[in-house]
Amino acid sequence: MLEMVNQVFQTFGATVVVPIMIFIVAVCLRVKVRTAMMSAFYAGVGLTGFGWIISAFTPTVTKVIKQMVNNTGIKLPIVDIGWQAGSLATFGSTVGLSFFVFGLILELVLFAVGVTKVFMPSNLWNNFGFMVWGTLAYYVTKNFWLSLGLSFFMLLYTLALAEIQADRWSDYYGVKNATVSSLHNMEQAVPAILLDPLWNLIGLNKVKMTPEYFKDKLGVFGEPTTLGAILGLIIGILGNLKSLTTMAAWGQILTFAIELSAVMTIFPLVTGVFSKAFSPLAEEIDKNRHKDDDGTEENKGYDKKRWFLGVDDGVGYGEPATIISGVILIPIMVLIAFILPGNKTLPVVDLISIPFMVESIVAVTRGNILKVVCNGIVWFSLGLYASSWLGTVYTGAISHYGVAIPAGVVLITSFNLMARPMNALVFAAWISGNWIFIGLTIIAYLIVEVLLRTRREQIWAYLKRMSEKNAGFTGSKDKITYDNN
Repeated sequence: MLEMVNQVFQTFGATVVVPIMIFIVAVCLRVKVRTAMMSAFYAGVGLTGFGWIISAFTPTVTKVIKQMVNNTGIKLPIVDIGWQAGSLATFGSTVGLSFFVFGLILELVLFAVGVTKVFMPSNLWNNFGFMVWGTLAYYVTKNFWLSLGLSFFMLLYTLALAEIQADRWSDYYGVKNATVSSLHNMEQAVPAILLDPLWNLIGLNKVKMTPEYFKDKLGVFGEPTTLGAILGLIIGILGNLKSLTTMAAWGQILTFAIELSAVMTIFPLVTGVFSKAFSPLAEEIDKNRHKDDDGTEENKGYDKKRWFLGVDDGVGYGEPATIISGVILIPIMVLIAFILPGNKTLPVVDLISIPFMVESIVAVTRGNILKVVCNGIVWFSLGLYASSWLGTVYTGAISHYGVAIPAGVVLITSFNLMARPMNALVFAAWISGNWIFIGLTIIAYLIVEVLLRTRREQIWAYLKRMSEKNAGFTGSKDKITYDNN
């Protein structure tokens, strides 16, 4: 059975499997078949568009970044080759495939009995994030049940975090009753929430560093298209510092500037198409929301019947504050990798994934780009240590399950998957086999879950007040929206 599931997914891929799941979910929500079919098509078209853009841009940005790294003289033993290798390897492991099947069943059960208000199966593809940690654990411990249990546990606390930030994500990105819920891009909600009082104390909430501010103050130079060209120019120059007197260098610099400008212009358009896959489902959730006796809708933040659709994080990638913050962090993280004492990880391919990685921070801080960058610096720096520690394990597991390691590379990692401080701590506790450490992770989760079940209104109200402390910010004017046509 597991082998058949693997064959089906490897044959059809996310661009086919995800639309089928969207269609099934839509029909179950009593969306008209024609509308459900269009939702499925939009999902497939959006995922295909994302794939085309990223696959075309990745080789270019990787080449420039490698040149930038060579110019600085960075020599680090663990090289980031992208998340794709990790996702493929998980489908070659028994633990990974077992979670893909039984994890889906658990997600349905958790939602049905009310343990979570996030409907995860609609985000089926991103289950590989849970599968990869179970696969690594099995490679280390050879304990199937412990490893599968780790994947299940990570699903539980990811759903809790997804629900905590769901109201903020839905509000900021403008997708009703939806939230991201992928493990590898979820834990950033923790520093975004915990560090916010510190950032406010030093006045970052008063710094109007948002897409709107850039547009108002810089005019045409504040547009995402122009900012992309400017950032591309800067990164391109950093990648060609030793050859700025040559025509070839300036050819690459200007080409990269235009390509980055294109990404920041085209990606929001593709994101708009992708978001249409979820709009009928979100609208149907809205129709079923509880109404007061007088016919008026309850406050949406406190509606006990409200639930959220788990959507792919590609929905928010192209939002201006998100992609701008992510691109700014690219050269910063390369520099930090060079100067951070004890770091062994060289982030390369997954640097283009940073906009995915900051979505929760953007949502919680209401698009405050300065806060997003500061949170990213702190959390992803800790993440470099996590991926450095995991380098040997990740390399061994990925190669063991059939993914070839590039020639000349000794150790590999995925900055997107492994640079996860909290996930790494949970992983360390579980692979230790020490039930005290494992029990502590479970107790911590149960405390969060109880607070969420009993204090959801207060948590959401607090996060709303917290985001509103960013003076003058109303959220991105270009956040993702959709119509019903």
